[in-house]
Amino acid sequence: MFPSLPSLAQALTGPFKRAQLGLFHGKTKQYGNNVPFSKKKTRRTWLPNVHPKRLFSAALGENVRVKLTARALKTVNKYGGIDEYVLNTRPDLLGWEGMRIRVLVREARE
Repeated sequence: MFPSLPSLAQALTGPFKRAQLGLFHGKTKQYGNNVPFSKKKTRRTWLPNVHPKRLFSAALGENVRVKLTARALKTVNKYGGIDEYVLNTRPDLLGWEGMRIRVLVREARE
């Protein structure tokens, strides 16, 4: 059903499952410390800047609803649309959702 998924399984090894359900372009959860005046460090996390968007796919002829980071949105604009982005981006930066969209776009173009 998905011809590109075997290569996807080799490429994806990250623990951040949320990034697989959208276009995060390699962004993951980051860890660090809060350091107040007393120098008592407490652990905290920083999450990616994620926004739900509807992007028009020329190949599919409809809007695609996807969660993506600000970095991924800038890259989509640079490539000229969601179709070119998913076709020209490495699989390890796309995730499951990106690979699903890639397969749909390839089938629609054929």
